[in-house]
Amino acid sequence: MSKWRVAPGDPVSLSAVDTRSTEGAPGDPSATAAALADLNDELAALQERLWAERSRSLLVVLQAMDTAGKDSTIKNVFSGVNPQGVHVTSFKAPTSNELEHDFLWRIHAAAPGDGDIGVFNRSHYEDVLVVRVKELVPESVWRERYELINNFERQLSHGGTTIIKFFLHISESEQAKRLQARLDNPAKRWKFNPDDLTERARWPAYQQAYQEAIQNTSTPHAPWHIIPSDRRWYRNWAVARVVVDTLTEMNPQYPDPPELDPHLRVV
Repeated sequence: MSKWRVAPGDPVSLSAVDTRSTEGAPGDPSATAAALADLNDELAALQERLWAERSRSLLVVLQAMDTAGKDSTIKNVFSGVNPQGVHVTSFKAPTSNELEHDFLWRIHAAAPGDGDIGVFNRSHYEDVLVVRVKELVPESVWRERYELINNFERQLSHGGTTIIKFFLHISESEQAKRLQARLDNPAKRWKFNPDDLTERARWPAYQQAYQEAIQNTSTPHAPWHIIPSDRRWYRNWAVARVVVDTLTEMNPQYPDPPELDPHLRVV
């Protein structure tokens, strides 16, 4: 999956990424779903070792335009893992208390501890995306945050947290289909928010903001991956593949068992 990884310093053009790509997939949707099931098993085993080792952690950051499938990705990728060792944090609009602190205050508090996998459903990147597009703070403020974010992620990495970041990339036309599907299906209508249409009208501004944020914050210790996400089955497999590959490279180990009396018996 190195094709989707953004190398530090590389220019980023979201329009050049085919959102319907299935490059590298094991086969058709059925074959890829079967491969995802195998990855789920691998992830469960690796997560157990990370939990037992209790000396490092993994942080998975998910960012996307509305309807790209952050919730669904979390559900499908982390299916079967021990919930004790995986913690999902969904960052909404900051509370009044959070606004009284620096923008990373609430983020740092949610960072995973030793042995944990932390998943951010939206993240500190909202503070260089939404605040930029909606002009909630001046450019002099949000632009300086790129360096602050890089320093923050470097601090987490120094403390033993491996970081992988995903931008789930969908097309504007696919978003329209998914929003309409929410309106048409009574069981999904609760997901629809009229504000989604307001945000959709800002599509070009958000694309520009994402491009610049990814380009400025993809680093060796916290790389971005741009995942084509028009095809849900491919998106789920691709994210799972990167997560499993990352944990495999981390290679967590069970701790050595305690020394016991060889004559000890359970009675």
